[in-house]
Amino acid sequence: MSGDDHDHHDHDHDHHEHDHHDHGHHHGHAHSHAPADFGRAFAVGIALNAAFVAIEVGFGLWADSMALVADAGHNLSDVLALIVAWVADRAARRPPSARYTYGLAGSSILAALFNAVFLMLALGAVAFEAVQRLIAPEPVSGPVMMAVAGVGIAVNGFTAWLFAGGAKSDLNLRGAYLHMLTDALISAAVVVAGLAVVATGWARIDPIVGLVVVAVVVWGTWGLLRESAGLSVAAVPAGIDPAAVRDALRALPGVADLHDLHVWAMSTREVALTAHLVVPAGPPGDAFLREAAEMLDHRFGIGHATLQIETADGGWCRLEPDGVL
Repeated sequence: MSGDDHDHHDHDHDHHEHDHHDHGHHHGHAHSHAPADFGRAFAVGIALNAAFVAIEVGFGLWADSMALVADAGHNLSDVLALIVAWVADRAARRPPSARYTYGLAGSSILAALFNAVFLMLALGAVAFEAVQRLIAPEPVSGPVMMAVAGVGIAVNGFTAWLFAGGAKSDLNLRGAYLHMLTDALISAAVVVAGLAVVATGWARIDPIVGLVVVAVVVWGTWGLLRESAGLSVAAVPAGIDPAAVRDALRALPGVADLHDLHVWAMSTREVALTAHLVVPAGPPGDAFLREAAEMLDHRFGIGHATLQIETADGGWCRLEPDGVL
């Protein structure tokens, strides 16, 4: 993104939508309300899951159940994920400063990326142990597996419910929600494994379920890893079609063309955009800018838009060719 996209420095002292006009740069900030605070949900979820991890590890080792240990390992990673997500959520609420002009909003993206990478590493260790148990099976206690995993269904299901309200609007909260919901489903699978061990006495069912747990979680985490990695290098957020954004801006009254379009995530809940609009008639005024900001927010969820107005005379902008940074 070009440096001349940010040569205008205005500070928003209120929380209402506004537009600025200075040296051809216009900024629209369409979000007027603070995000919901899920601090209590994080605290309760972390406490419940930490207690459950301790119980599950203890019973898993006592019953020699790889499925329980695998589930506990994943639940431990979720406790750490909740802690990191909570810290990032609090940091993202801090106001901007002279050095961090977007505040620390991007920390939520880093948290999602960290959690995805950490989870993949933990799953690799669990899979390695499960394969060893598959080669050399050891007896396990089916009833213990079912009892402890049954508690897991309740703990993880309740924790998922705590984050359900914010899952649609915030990738950070959505990650917490999906992790907890997935854990509830995995615990249900462990109950099934316990029933199978009791019914058949076949010990290899336990590590097989452990491997299934790993496969399910890897499949569910891969999307989080891809999206968080993409957002960390300023990719267009999932769910936003840059071609549709370009067409919508070009369709605004008086706009003949546009270039230097960039769309990226400031955090897991805020999206920013910069673009140079070619308006042959010259600066179209605040009403045009307000219309553009509202359109971008309502249609695409882009709440922080910076639009530079240019005329068609001369083609002076060095950023006009596609592919130029």
